[in-house]
Amino acid sequence: MGTVGGAVGGNAGPLVTVVTPSYNMGRFLKETIESVLSQDYPHIQFVVMDGGSTDETVEILKSYGDRIEWVSEKDGGQSDAVNKGFQRARGEIFTFLNADDVYLPGAVRHAVEAFQAHPEVGVVYGDAWYTAEDGSIIKRYPVDPYDYDRLGMLCFICQPASFIRTTVWGEVGGLNRDLHLTLDYDLWLRISERYTMKKVDHVLATSRMYMDNKTLGRREEWFREIAQITKRRRGYLPLNYLYGYAGYLLYKEDGFFELSKPSIPKYLLTLGLGIWYNPLKPHRFLAECLGSFGLAYRMLMQKWTS
Repeated sequence: MGTVGGAVGGNAGPLVTVVTPSYNMGRFLKETIESVLSQDYPHIQFVVMDGGSTDETVEILKSYGDRIEWVSEKDGGQSDAVNKGFQRARGEIFTFLNADDVYLPGAVRHAVEAFQAHPEVGVVYGDAWYTAEDGSIIKRYPVDPYDYDRLGMLCFICQPASFIRTTVWGEVGGLNRDLHLTLDYDLWLRISERYTMKKVDHVLATSRMYMDNKTLGRREEWFREIAQITKRRRGYLPLNYLYGYAGYLLYKEDGFFELSKPSIPKYLLTLGLGIWYNPLKPHRFLAECLGSFGLAYRMLMQKWTS
């Protein structure tokens, strides 16, 4: 069931397709929709792919008439929903905005301008805020300028603040349907093998963090997916992910609201995990440990002796 609408506004500039995957996210969905429809860029195709929600989602979608396109039917999860949304895309630029995230004013315009200024890049992305369940700002998202090697060590691209050339999305095959928690990071790693990316110096979006969202609520599965994609794409599982996993195993630290606390058991477990997950690159992992743990030790000793 659904309705079909056209672009938001007039006909100037390249069409941007925004797909929002949703399932029982009615409490957030209206804010997300309004953040897209209120953009000052005049040429947007907006598609909501709902997975057959049983809450107020469908009523909310109906209330927008032909201002948005939408479908409500069962799907195979977030990746499947976004990939299906891409099949409806008519834009030269493609992105997806989750039903609990929000664009900030000017986000789409800044992205289009960056693509026009840098025709060589496959992805542009900007800064973002982490927000709480009620929408209040928690802190800045740790976004960094693009660096191929660093991307293999840390996902510093905020997905809601990112935009992709449609041809690039199609070339890499979209999202991996088998991934449910690290699907965006896997996408960045695959794109980085073929294209460069560009950070724009504007805050483009917010990313909502709360304990029952997928990232924080399914830490064990999240780590297993991280291990799978980093080893497949870069052949190495970095220290920071292993250290966070050790904190989860020992103390159930969520890695966001509950900041990691240094401890000898955590260091030892991280060391064991690192050797287990990186059997072909033990020297690289040990060197990374010496650098990071050595710095932590020096800072701790300085604090104790000051």
